[in-house]
Amino acid sequence: MRKLIRINKTWRFVKENVGVGKVFTAPGEIVNLPHTWNAIDGQDGGNDYYRGTCWYGKSFHKPEIHPGEQVYLEFRGVNSTAEVWVNNRKLFTHDGGYSTFRVNVTEALKEENELVVSVDNAPNQRVYPQKADFTFYGGIYRDVYMVIVPESHFDMDYYGGNGFQITPVINGSTAVVNFKSYISGDATEVRFTIEGVGNIDVPVSDGIASGSIEISEVHLWDGLLDPYLYKAEAALIKEGKVIDQVESRFGCRTFSFDKDKGFILNGRVYPLRGVSRHQDRKGVGNAITKEMMLEDMELIKEIGANTIRLAHYQHDQYFYDLCDENGMIVWAEIPYITEHMPLGKENTISQMKELIVQNYNHPSIICWGLSNEISVTTGPTDDLIENHKILNDFAHRMDVTRPTTMAHAFMLEMDEPLVFLPDIMSYNLYYGWYLGNLTDNDAFLDEFHKKYPDKILVYLNMVQMPVLSGKPTYLKKETILNSISVYIMNIC
Repeated sequence: MRKLIRINKTWRFVKENVGVGKVFTAPGEIVNLPHTWNAIDGQDGGNDYYRGTCWYGKSFHKPEIHPGEQVYLEFRGVNSTAEVWVNNRKLFTHDGGYSTFRVNVTEALKEENELVVSVDNAPNQRVYPQKADFTFYGGIYRDVYMVIVPESHFDMDYYGGNGFQITPVINGSTAVVNFKSYISGDATEVRFTIEGVGNIDVPVSDGIASGSIEISEVHLWDGLLDPYLYKAEAALIKEGKVIDQVESRFGCRTFSFDKDKGFILNGRVYPLRGVSRHQDRKGVGNAITKEMMLEDMELIKEIGANTIRLAHYQHDQYFYDLCDENGMIVWAEIPYITEHMPLGKENTISQMKELIVQNYNHPSIICWGLSNEISVTTGPTDDLIENHKILNDFAHRMDVTRPTTMAHAFMLEMDEPLVFLPDIMSYNLYYGWYLGNLTDNDAFLDEFHKKYPDKILVYLNMVQMPVLSGKPTYLKKETILNSISVYIMNIC
């Protein structure tokens, strides 16, 4: 069976590009993860924070492993380009600062080992984001784990997922829950189980096992009213024995969008009002704790929100779990923002794949965001439009259950074809803040519906709110943390 060991303690950090051979001898400091080197200078508003390559190092004994077992390092967030070295051997490079990635280190291990990670948040033309109104904090700012799995195991190498995909299909009071698992190595079958419901054993064929379990009188995941979650397990069986196991929670719900009624959850009109959340805190940067994430959720609930746009990148899995548990409706997106970079196409594709693979089972997520205000710098060029068509097609192939969307800046003309490329179109309207008055929102929407009466439009109007600095006192609707921006989010 797999073992999961968190290795956050006692890393050596060198805030200088010293190279792999000098991490343990150059002047530095001992830090615990999560860690960012921009916790202070990244929050002064000057956009002059340190961006470059820094180094982390950790010494460790070889873990106890049995013949055939594989050892992975799992990084849950390193911004933005990471190179992983074990015993002076470069094993992996990952571009993208907001998703989980893994490195198989088995063959590089000795009895005593030196793990070194270079982290680079310097400006470049290939890894998103590079231009936006938030800080691109450098560091290993989420947890790191050592994962030991048997020779045959649920896939660890496909875009950071857990090899277990769950797709409920609702028909009246019944749900058919479809399971699909991906296996590395040789195994006989997979046992899928829904806790409290039942299980089914299915054979493995060409590294894939698929099956389904029916839930009669299904208990729906119903937003704030009743965010009910089921627990599922997939057990890998070889020669009659369970050798590996993964689990995931999921929810059964239906949703749709209606041009007249708005958002529909489980057959009823469900108006969306919510916030856009970033993952940082004063004096901490993006190296936030679970307690801080939980506090963010409590504040979001306190102001009466029922939906969250997780801006503008993939967030920590713990926060997606909180969204599931608390019945939030979530817009999830990649950091393809503000400025299209012709050399960044492959990075948008890999970040979209990671977002969907790692978050497919979360019932709170109802759409995949392709980009945010991407035409601000260059306008809708041919290359930009082609990039979005590729992303849109990938999202639809990887997930047939959720629509795509993208947020346009208010200055993009409403008859621009790019507006209509995703399934759900949306605008960031800033009337009453950056320009004009709040009543200008009504005029914009009236004009849009007059021109396109059959189109569904999400409109996001940013509202200025007072900001608290430091540790908050608990809020009473009128104030909110600096890590959260308030949106009026309507579907019309």
